[in-house]
Amino acid sequence: MLTVGVDGSALGNPGPAGWAWYIDDSNWAAGGWEEATNNRGELTAIIKILEATQDTDHDLTILADSQYAINSITKWLPGWKKKGWKKSDGKPVVNQDLMIQLDELMTSATAAGRNITFQWIKGHAGHPLNEAADTRANAAAKAFQAGKPVKTGPGLNIDQELQPPAPAQAQLHGTKDAPTARVTVHTPLDKTLADEIVQRAQQRGVTPHEELARLIEAGMTAVYDTDQ
Repeated sequence: MLTVGVDGSALGNPGPAGWAWYIDDSNWAAGGWEEATNNRGELTAIIKILEATQDTDHDLTILADSQYAINSITKWLPGWKKKGWKKSDGKPVVNQDLMIQLDELMTSATAAGRNITFQWIKGHAGHPLNEAADTRANAAAKAFQAGKPVKTGPGLNIDQELQPPAPAQAQLHGTKDAPTARVTVHTPLDKTLADEIVQRAQQRGVTPHEELARLIEAGMTAVYDTDQ
């Protein structure tokens, strides 16, 4: 299970706008437009994280401060689709293009056996994932406003971080003549264990690499002290 914060930002609403999703400092993405609304930013952030994970088997908990975005997906979307993407008054659904994309992505995730859940959180209330997503979405909007390049982020790297390039054996990379140098350890992990490491890393505000290093150190201390 991955927990991800999403947010949208618009300067003027509509105006220069941005979107962002954030898991940790190694896993986030952002973008935007010269003109859009805050709602389009929020919906696009959800679309982008669903697209980023669509070829994985990760379940998602998506944290959003927009009840409009959450209700659109969890309550209203099926009815809109049944009515040909029209509201009860017969008018076209607002942000129809994004709603169609969301329907396709959610349907695909469900068919693949993935669990996608949404949780409303109060915006600007200090939640670390929400604040991180908001900061990046707002930065993207300001970049479009100023005509500057947008920091788009590293994207999704969790699978690369926790899955080894050579699963048959653990590998150590370092320098023999530098005993205090840092090394990188690659080792196969059960997916359930890998997901738990990622989740606990998010809770502690560290990267999966840092959390795995902490577990290795703690395990070595417990095992080696017992052996002595």
